[in-house]
Amino acid sequence: MMKKLTIPESIAVPATSTAKLASKYWLDDACILDMDHFIKNLSSIKAKGVRPDLISSIIANYASKWLPDLSTDEPSKTPTSSEGSPESVTASWMKKRFFVETLVGILPPDDSVPCNFLLRLLRTANMVGVELNYRAELEKRISWQLDQASLKELMIPSFSHTCGTLLDVELVLRLVHRFMNLDEGSKSGSALVKVAKMVDSYLAEAALDSNLQMLEFITLAGALPSHARVTDDGLYRAIDTYLKVHPGVPKQERKILFRLIDSQKLSPEASFHAAQNERLPVRAVIQVLFSEQTKLNRQFEWSGSFNGARSPKPVLEPPVRCLSKRDLENQQMEIKKLREDVLRLQTQCNSMQGQIERLTEKKKGFLRWRKLAVPLFQSVNVVGRFEEGEGEGKLGFERQTPVNMKTKLVHGRTPTRWRKSMS
Repeated sequence: MMKKLTIPESIAVPATSTAKLASKYWLDDACILDMDHFIKNLSSIKAKGVRPDLISSIIANYASKWLPDLSTDEPSKTPTSSEGSPESVTASWMKKRFFVETLVGILPPDDSVPCNFLLRLLRTANMVGVELNYRAELEKRISWQLDQASLKELMIPSFSHTCGTLLDVELVLRLVHRFMNLDEGSKSGSALVKVAKMVDSYLAEAALDSNLQMLEFITLAGALPSHARVTDDGLYRAIDTYLKVHPGVPKQERKILFRLIDSQKLSPEASFHAAQNERLPVRAVIQVLFSEQTKLNRQFEWSGSFNGARSPKPVLEPPVRCLSKRDLENQQMEIKKLREDVLRLQTQCNSMQGQIERLTEKKKGFLRWRKLAVPLFQSVNVVGRFEEGEGEGKLGFERQTPVNMKTKLVHGRTPTRWRKSMS
């Protein structure tokens, strides 16, 4: 859908006012005359009813001639003056600023201009310090087609002295906020998914900067809704990179970072990496393992339903996600590994149970032998008797002889007691 843009009067540059616009810059007459001539020719081309995309192509080709930074090819050498001496840095910057402001004023009032060209134009505008209203116009145009931007062009350096990061993260955050503030008819679901994927890749690159604050990371990652990400692998990669570059992040802040991730949206490869990641908090690792177990249980249920054991309430069953061959092989390996672990634990449990049973049998046999041996020992080897003497009673034991045993068996009573000799 073509989007009509209203260019502010302060930005629109008529063909007759080019010399007036360039009067405040240190530019030569050739530069001004060439730009003035180009604007006149472009106006005549527009009057003939040429398509906007062709006009955008003409502007891009002309801009690449004067501003090598806007070309997709390798930048050319520093331009030289008619005398052959190198052009001064100040004059080069003034010329670039003049061309950028002029090009922004003559852009077609629609989205026919490629997003990557606008990003290169914005990069040059920030580098040479173009006025704020021109940069705001470029940001608005870029945000309308942010899903068509490439990561390479989006990685605009920060030219501000107050910013501590190498990349202009605040600029990308403004672009994302502008994109999210568009009405629902201007952005589709596929465009939202593309922007979320690109933002995750941008975060992974920005996380390599040790000066990137966690608040900036969280703000940019949370600028998109959760449903914009089909999978959270890219966001997990960015968070893992950030924790690797910033090892001093406290445990509580690591928990805040991992709350951005939905563990249900991680692929098996990302879940396997997260389960072994020492940089993640323990609770996050447990959550990942629990999610993977839930996925495996669901797959077992789905496989059972396909084999005929369908649930009595098929309406409540979740839709089956088509898995690739690699995902199926990984899941089969994980299931095989789980089965081996279960068998190993079962074998160990059976071995321990057998040892316990053997120890119990030995203990029972020892107690049974003791119950039988003690009475037999007392009846055959020892006999108790009571001795009286010296006013003291005590239980004594004396060794039995065969004669004594014979007497006991014959008479059926205990042998006569020996009296102590009085002599």
